[in-house]
Amino acid sequence: MKSILDLFCGMVRVDSESRNEGPFVEYASKLLAEELGADCRLDAYGNLVARIAAKASQAATVALCAHADTVKPGVGIEPVVGEDRVIRSKGETILAADDKAGLAQIIDAVRASERRPPVEIVITLGEEVGLLGSRNLDVSMVDAKVAFVVDGEHLHDVVIGGPTHIGLDITVIGKAAHAGMRPEEGISAVRVAATAITRMPEGRIDPETTANVGTIEGGVVRNGVPERCTLKAECRSLSDAKAVAQARAMREAFETAASEAGAKVEIEETVYYRAHAIDPEAPVVRAASDAVRSIGLEPDVRVITGGTDALILCNKGIDAVVLGTGGYDAHSTSEYISVENLEKGASLVRSLLESLA
Repeated sequence: MKSILDLFCGMVRVDSESRNEGPFVEYASKLLAEELGADCRLDAYGNLVARIAAKASQAATVALCAHADTVKPGVGIEPVVGEDRVIRSKGETILAADDKAGLAQIIDAVRASERRPPVEIVITLGEEVGLLGSRNLDVSMVDAKVAFVVDGEHLHDVVIGGPTHIGLDITVIGKAAHAGMRPEEGISAVRVAATAITRMPEGRIDPETTANVGTIEGGVVRNGVPERCTLKAECRSLSDAKAVAQARAMREAFETAASEAGAKVEIEETVYYRAHAIDPEAPVVRAASDAVRSIGLEPDVRVITGGTDALILCNKGIDAVVLGTGGYDAHSTSEYISVENLEKGASLVRSLLESLA
């Protein structure tokens, strides 16, 4: 049986940048079968659902979730354990503790538990690029009605909710003209976009709500009045009504600016997920909090304005919370996790399973 450190180091050495997770999913499937006797199946999107039988329990099935993909640079990761018992990459890549530490902790906890309910380990694709795997998860393959997503940072984290997230893909269509010879005949799509951006609410709108224009591209040549400009914007709020209102304000700012200039605007609006928060007194939250206390920490029960696989599962009818892994500086080449935290995270999940049993 591999130690949790060996499990983790073996997993991070298998490349799985977003949209290239196939080899890792195959590796994880074999690992789960070998270590846990799991029955592993893929849904149509490529998410992995692994079923593990109960042990000395007649309790209801529980899902434990992690994601397969990593951010870049995530090719050729080589983990190094320092004298301080902290695991880092050699420095040219991320470490991928986000989220392979979570999966290692799940595997170690399941196999070490003295009692456990039936477990479904769900490994999603594309979490880092828009929660694509969980959004496309075939929930008919999942029996569990409660889930714990092991993908947070601090080991005391218990994340119980998140925001409505709306994306806006905006195209402004003006009129091209020679910028030196006939500028008055053109309509600058870039100027229209700039006008709209300066008029719309942006940044921190209130404690629950944010808005942002993330990218803007326009024009073809320096001496041409730009005919087209495309933007990618978003808004989020812990209040669904506020998110909808913010998206409407952003849309109206572009429509008004375009109308005033004689331009046109096309806006594609996508609701990625809806705001949801689980009652802090709900059984799934109490179980998570008790598990955090079992390793000597006080749970930090909260909602966040970022999207999580747990939020998507809640939108699909499964009560889900996020637990921490104890890794730090995710999405950077300085990412690290201590061996102690790796083991503590596994103990937390083991305590959770035994209490649910």
